[in-house]
Amino acid sequence: MHPALSVILFTVLSGAGYGLFSLVAVLQLTGGYPAAAPGEPLLQLVVALVLITLGLVSSSLHLHNPKNAWRAFLRVHTSWLSREALLAVAFYPFALIHLWGTAAGVGGLTAAAGWLAVLLAGGTVFSTGMIYAGLKTLRQWHTALTPANYLLLGLALGAVFMAAGHVFSGGSDPLPTALALGALVVAGLMKGIYYLWIRAAEGPTLNTATGFTRAPVRLMDPGHTAATFLTREFGNDPGRERVERVRLGVLGLGFVLPGLLLAWMLQGAAPGWVYPALICALAGIGLERWLFFAEARHSVMLYHGLQRT
Repeated sequence: MHPALSVILFTVLSGAGYGLFSLVAVLQLTGGYPAAAPGEPLLQLVVALVLITLGLVSSSLHLHNPKNAWRAFLRVHTSWLSREALLAVAFYPFALIHLWGTAAGVGGLTAAAGWLAVLLAGGTVFSTGMIYAGLKTLRQWHTALTPANYLLLGLALGAVFMAAGHVFSGGSDPLPTALALGALVVAGLMKGIYYLWIRAAEGPTLNTATGFTRAPVRLMDPGHTAATFLTREFGNDPGRERVERVRLGVLGLGFVLPGLLLAWMLQGAAPGWVYPALICALAGIGLERWLFFAEARHSVMLYHGLQRT
């Protein structure tokens, strides 16, 4: 599949924002937020909303006709895209109420709004993952591992943002750093499982696509002499060697390196190392999202020369 920059930015930024908001809100509402400077939770929540908004705005750049975006809300009963759009919009009023309650020091209904915002944030990210997991024509996406990875990667990146925000505010509690390290470990393991699964799983072949299974089938003529919409959008092939190198880059840059930096901080290293950890995690997960699209093989390409997906 062709990796669109707007979709990569949308999924990375909004996922990090929803993860950051959820972690901060849950710690606030359970009384587990670490000792912090005045206004730190408010700052963290504002950063989360900025990330979410930037992600949603970037997603609109992927629309061919932005004026028709309202139609995304009309198929909630059948479309994960519609569910994602509805949940993303429903998140804002509850998030803003919780933000106001944090700024004003008010509990009660604002706490209830916070819990609802957390549920809506998780539902939005899950729906984003299900948009891809629901596509049977893409073997690499059609698995429960897809939404699981979206949720865990959002939480992991949000946790690293929270650790960086805590250090930026002058905090010294190790809890945010420990949470970020734990989230990166879990997300990295899940990503590794996903890579092993798509390497081992068997998908459709040109034989099964045509129904001729007694002997090998090969394409004699694709029926066109120039690239088409299908070959441009669905025919991206980064090559096996490049995919393997990028996978190593994802695991190293997105999980191992920031994890080592965070572990070093827990052993007494300077708190400022959280910023390189955040940069590495952002770059690594951005690379992961590019690869997520680039290595997916659409079944339609079996009719354009691909032997198997």
